[in-house]
Amino acid sequence: MSRKEHDVPEVEAAAGDSPFLAGVGRDELPSENPDRTEGLPVGPRPGTEAALDGQASRYFASLDASVGGLQQRAQQLIDRVNDSRKEDHTVMSGFRESLLLKVSGLAEQLEERLFHLYGLHNELIQERLQELAEVMERVGQAEAELQQVCRTVEAAYRDLCLQPET
Repeated sequence: MSRKEHDVPEVEAAAGDSPFLAGVGRDELPSENPDRTEGLPVGPRPGTEAALDGQASRYFASLDASVGGLQQRAQQLIDRVNDSRKEDHTVMSGFRESLLLKVSGLAEQLEERLFHLYGLHNELIQERLQELAEVMERVGQAEAELQQVCRTVEAAYRDLCLQPET
């Protein structure tokens, strides 16, 4: 049922209860028949104050019913909006949880890949450090040999300097 179809019976029912439209059929509005003036208020007539009180009380009762109906409809709309918000909150909470699980899974995969890369790099670093240690050992041996050569050259130079001149 569309909103238009839903509103029409309520308007007709309210029009039927209205003291301003008394005596007018549901399908006939006052503007449609300008010659018809019965039931339409034209102002207070002398001696009709008691009749107006009854008519006014019916009008206010009808008005109270209309206002109460509007308040009830407004409350229903507010309730529907709040229910919709609760549903939206539930959907967003589910989405957040799902997203957190996916992000957590991706973070774990990234961490595993990083650890794998760290392992490979650690092996390369260990190999290079081993090579460096071997080179440093050879440099130490070369340094020791060079010191030995320097001592030998120094000893030979002293021997040459100490020899008497002939």
